[in-house]
Amino acid sequence: MEITASLVKDLREKSGAGMMDCKKALSECNGDIDAAMDYLREKGIAKAEKKGSRIAAEGLANIYVDGNKAVILEVNSETDFVSKNEEFIHMIDTIGNAILNSEATNLDEALDISLEEGTIRDLIVSKTATIGEKLSLRRVEVLTKQDDEVFGSYLHMGGKIAVLTLLKGANEAVAKDVAMQSAAMKPNYVFIEDVPEEEINREREVLKEQAINEGKDATIAEKMVEGRLKKFYKEICLAEQAFIKDGDITVNTYVMNNGGEIKKMIRYEVGEGIEKRNDDFAQEVMNQVNGNN
Repeated sequence: MEITASLVKDLREKSGAGMMDCKKALSECNGDIDAAMDYLREKGIAKAEKKGSRIAAEGLANIYVDGNKAVILEVNSETDFVSKNEEFIHMIDTIGNAILNSEATNLDEALDISLEEGTIRDLIVSKTATIGEKLSLRRVEVLTKQDDEVFGSYLHMGGKIAVLTLLKGANEAVAKDVAMQSAAMKPNYVFIEDVPEEEINREREVLKEQAINEGKDATIAEKMVEGRLKKFYKEICLAEQAFIKDGDITVNTYVMNNGGEIKKMIRYEVGEGIEKRNDDFAQEVMNQVNGNN
């Protein structure tokens, strides 16, 4: 029986397995989709579908650089154990290098990149089955630079935090210092002008209420707010932060003193923004021993 693309698509949607696995299963089962589904289940491949609703908030972030192009990505797993798994780490490297050598510019395009067998999306589904946890490429960003610009990269705790910076002028050592600053001090923005107006207004209202609750009248409270906003900016804006290697100057001053200008900063902290599960570890182990997925 001819194994059509439509048949492969139907089995992929039903099983959650990768394209190549589905094609092989259909070939082995003469195009019988139900038999192919059983084949995938027997091989443990279809189990990937069951893991789709699980929470994957662990994993690793990494950075790949080649010449004037850089890629930063985050790949998630369910447990921290898997993030130390060589197969998982190799998968991340495969994904990162594939994106680096492609024309992809966003997550959807990255997932559709063709590999030796199937796509990156197929690879993740396949590894979800073989590793036994939900895996996902959560986010990716691609940067390109001019010849007078430099990348700075820094990984903390083996990839729990990854920071990629782009500076015009200066050098890679300065760019790396800025990346380390970002990893340590967790800025949300690069410059004050990057902070959304609604966030500033919300902070201004909070600061005003704080001042009034301290017994200040409205006029004095308004003046206090502006001073406290400067402190707020020094906490959330990279350029305004005190430089960790010299607290007497700001990060922006440090970069300027080295003939540079901050252009871009991307900071990934694994699992940030994901509501992490709070399982009982002993029960989780027992579930695995008893074969419960």
